[in-house]
Amino acid sequence: MALRVKTVWFKKDGEQRDPTEVATVLASTIWRLCDRTIDNLSKADFDIITPQRGFRIIGEMACFLVHYVDRLAFNRMDDELRQDVVSAVGVRLAEIMEENIIEATGGEKDPDYDYQAGFIELTNRRMGDYSSFDFPDDKPGFPALRFLSLQIREVMEQTDQTWIQDQIMDIEMPEMLGMVKKNMDGFYPPPSEDDGK
Repeated sequence: MALRVKTVWFKKDGEQRDPTEVATVLASTIWRLCDRTIDNLSKADFDIITPQRGFRIIGEMACFLVHYVDRLAFNRMDDELRQDVVSAVGVRLAEIMEENIIEATGGEKDPDYDYQAGFIELTNRRMGDYSSFDFPDDKPGFPALRFLSLQIREVMEQTDQTWIQDQIMDIEMPEMLGMVKKNMDGFYPPPSEDDGK
């Protein structure tokens, strides 16, 4: 069953929506896409085995998609708004990550590890990693997708490492990227060629 996301957004009273509101929708979409990918991997006989592995995979994909939001935002808004939106998406995803980890552990929280801070630290690190890759025509190039797939490959069982990269790059990410772009287009339409003239 296809994941449905709202892709048409109307401005309130002719004004831009609050970045936090936009970020909540984007973060929820990213989380649902990543969560569904874990289901897809399990159905494709990849061994997720533990919730920890599942959350690590979700974390890597979510960081990649936060960076993708940043790339899409670059030509659509000023730097201040872009920073507000992207930061708010990362913060909201950190909250969702913590909520889901606590739910998966039956309410148990690791007293020695801050889940939200850990996700934000990973996101900041990956933002730096992905900044060196090209995203031509609002799409990640092969090297960026390969870097993502290598991060996920690291957490997989050895028997799955050969095939997980193809699954992520060729099957899972294209649809995920398309859905995130539709969401962004709904909030912040891409500039037309005439806008620069």
